[in-house]
Amino acid sequence: MKDFRLYVIIDSRSANGRDLAEVASEAVEGGADIIQLREKEMPAREIVALGRAIRKAVDGTGALFIINDRPDIAAASGADGVHLGQDDLPQEEARAIIGKGKVIGVSTHSLEQALAAEKAGADYIGVGPVFATPTKPDYIPVGTGLIREVSKKVKIPFVAIGGIDTGNVGQVLDAGARRIAVVRAVCGAGDVRNAARSLKERLKNI
Repeated sequence: MKDFRLYVIIDSRSANGRDLAEVASEAVEGGADIIQLREKEMPAREIVALGRAIRKAVDGTGALFIINDRPDIAAASGADGVHLGQDDLPQEEARAIIGKGKVIGVSTHSLEQALAAEKAGADYIGVGPVFATPTKPDYIPVGTGLIREVSKKVKIPFVAIGGIDTGNVGQVLDAGARRIAVVRAVCGAGDVRNAARSLKERLKNI
């Protein structure tokens, strides 16, 4: 987990109708280290089937595959782990479902939440949204200040997320982030592979 740099979140809406297993494959070819499937409204049965297709696309690449919110779906689809929001199952209960050796990530929006997730045993945390983003319209951007705080006080890996793209990634890295998560900047790009590659290049020498 310490070595990952580019975390790409994919969903049907951002992919503009493209096959998500294909999007995942192209993102990994471009340098994505982790692929997360995030589907908020799709029936569970369909997410499991989609997750299995993405699992197959990612196998053998060295990239990890994470399911958002649902540890049961993560287990059923053979994912490497689950990413939890603040209102999802507690980490201990998620761990009981997905089993030992699987990855648990947690979204955090304050230093207090970040420290709490670390204490509870999270493998990594997401910090954000750094900038305004339509994928989290109800959240107030935390800005780069929180990144600076977390980089000094949290020992587990953290990934900055929220409205990050090639135009502002420099601000995020300057604040102390070493890993970024993106949705539209890669999943919504016309050329997924090159979009991932461009971001990964910015992350290689930090």
